[in-house]
Amino acid sequence: MADKDFKPVVFVDKFTEGVLDPNEEMEYFVQDGGYIVANTAPGCWGPMLTPKLKGGHEVTKPVYVEGAEVGDSVAIYIKDLQVTSIATSSGKDVVIEGRYEGDPFVAKRCPSCGTERPETRIEGTGPDAIRCAVCGADVAAFKFENGYTIVFDHEKGIGITVSEEIARAIGENPRYYMQTPANSVQNPVVVLAPHDLVGTVARMRPFLGQLGSTPSIPFPDSHNAGDFGQLLIGATHEYGMTKEQLDEHRTDGHMDVNMTRKGAVVIVPVKVKGAGIYLGDMHAMQGNGEIAGHTTDVAGIATVQVKVLKGVTVEGPIIVPNEDDLPPMAKPFTDEEMDAAYVLAEQWGQNQIEESYPLCFVGTGATLNEATDNGLMRASRFLGIPYAEVLNRATITGAIGIGRLPGVATVTFLVPMELLDKKGLLDLVQDKYGG
Repeated sequence: MADKDFKPVVFVDKFTEGVLDPNEEMEYFVQDGGYIVANTAPGCWGPMLTPKLKGGHEVTKPVYVEGAEVGDSVAIYIKDLQVTSIATSSGKDVVIEGRYEGDPFVAKRCPSCGTERPETRIEGTGPDAIRCAVCGADVAAFKFENGYTIVFDHEKGIGITVSEEIARAIGENPRYYMQTPANSVQNPVVVLAPHDLVGTVARMRPFLGQLGSTPSIPFPDSHNAGDFGQLLIGATHEYGMTKEQLDEHRTDGHMDVNMTRKGAVVIVPVKVKGAGIYLGDMHAMQGNGEIAGHTTDVAGIATVQVKVLKGVTVEGPIIVPNEDDLPPMAKPFTDEEMDAAYVLAEQWGQNQIEESYPLCFVGTGATLNEATDNGLMRASRFLGIPYAEVLNRATITGAIGIGRLPGVATVTFLVPMELLDKKGLLDLVQDKYGG
């Protein structure tokens, strides 16, 4: 790619129109080992309230990584995440019938004039604030069943939900309080001014809900996963596909797994030349499972480093989490624990002792059961060990976690050094956890 200007640091300031399209020529080019810095736009609610966007998010334009070929993978090192939003709104959604065709995230239409994916304008605050620019009708395809507006103390890492009066004051200046990036086109969610929770305190712990590589066929960005992707199967809009296509082409960049925070490493598949690394949907806070369907979507500054793993083929994301985020059974053993293991082995005449490190395999599917099985099967195929062995290892040296309902799961367990070395990941995990 001699004609491409690969840079050591790439500043990304453009966003997709809600679609990850491998047929679009990439505009950003980063060196292998280089850095991507982006002012990310809020995900979920803002784009969901913006009919012109063709997906439920507004992620960064993909970045071409030098030397990344189909069949490789890219290790993404999350170096820093800074929330820039002063406030945001979120909550459990309700879909409004008559305002979309089949898929409310992708194919919105005005219920009054019938315009597909209409331009909009904002009038005041509250549930009816987003209006069709053609006829003036209330056009939002989603409302809150139970919602809240939350403000942040970035220094102390605390958020608190606010009253109706404060929520409406925030909604009157939405782009300022959400600090949406200059090139973001979404309607900021705070204009709806939800206020069902008042005075609730929550800890900030930012992570990226979207972090991945470009799928090998066009995908609405929010649907690049096995659960939301179900909406694409047999869809009548231009992004409809079969189940076989969904399973073959998705890269599961839409994880919503709270382990993808500062310090973690995410290994992603390369399914198009250059990988097309994209990011977005920063969340200010979330427990183990986005149970409400949504959490606190915020704007932020993200810095990641990318390194190509030649010949390391993965089916979906693998996370090398921070030790604090590991399940107790999957934490690396201390020197004291290993000394005790060798003493116990000697007492029983056992000559073989494994040395191991944790890996987290992300699985997705229509349900949590399917997602868990997907993660277990991905681990089995990647490591080249029997499925039943993965079940045993995940049971006694790991755990199953929830990324998102209805179907994102994590399968975390300790993997023997020999297998990590064989798969080309030993140096990476030793650098993370100590050799």
